Amino acid sequence: MRLKDSNFLDLLINKIVEITLEQGVIKSKSIIVDSTHTKARYNQKSPRENLVEYSKRLRKALYAIDETMKEQFPAKVNNGLLEDELVCCQKLITIIENEEIISGYPAVKEKLNMLKELVDDDLEQLALALLSKDSDAKVGHKTADTSFFGYKTHIAMTEERIITAATVTSGEKHDGKQLQELVEKSEEAAIEVRNIIGDTAYSEKDNIGYAKENNICLVSKLSKSVTHLQAGRINPNTFEFNKDAEMYVC
Repeated sequence: MRLKDSNFLDLLINKIVEITLEQGVIKSKSIIVDSTHTKARYNQKSPRENLVEYSKRLRKALYAIDETMKEQFPAKVNNGLLEDELVCCQKLITIIENEEIISGYPAVKEKLNMLKELVDDDLEQLALALLSKDSDAKVGHKTADTSFFGYKTHIAMTEERIITAATVTSGEKHDGKQLQELVEKSEEAAIEVRNIIGDTAYSEKDNIGYAKENNICLVSKLSKSVTHLQAGRINPNTFEFNKDAEMYVC
């Protein structure tokens, strides 16, 4: 998405497909379509919240070994200031590092190093890295109960596992809406598409019609939620069914 006005990704894929066709690697006339999730480089927690979380993990690991250590630790800071939380964490790190035996435990050492990395980072860089929200990314769903903030890469590949097309969208986009573009890009790369294999997200009415018009066999399990509207109650121009979230999305 950062390579504006450029089809660089398509050029790379097309060259790979060209070579594999020349070498006789691709023999099938089927493509498999699906998408994969990519999280954005954006932490939805503030720098202070990250410090609180990592110091809490460290304290918990220590209490499992020696609960009496609690008496030596500095009091927790609850005023919401990043600077004060950094000072508190630095004191905590110093106390633990002075206890060579306890700090040598693998469970403690790992969490101690993680907290040190956060504290040692330059304050300005830490704030920028954690607060700079990716404006292109969107919230998408993996399942009905889990979500992610980022992107989707929609992929078509042959049965020989050679990628023939790829598109990148923000995370909330519907998988099925990318089918036609994936097929067209695959055909531009000189792939003869006779069969399309995908999950229920690709069995929507438009895709069934597209496959029929182009004499392509679409192998995708039908889903009532995807293929037709609920007694006309859902406006198809406003809502799309999200298979992963198991809900209609505006």
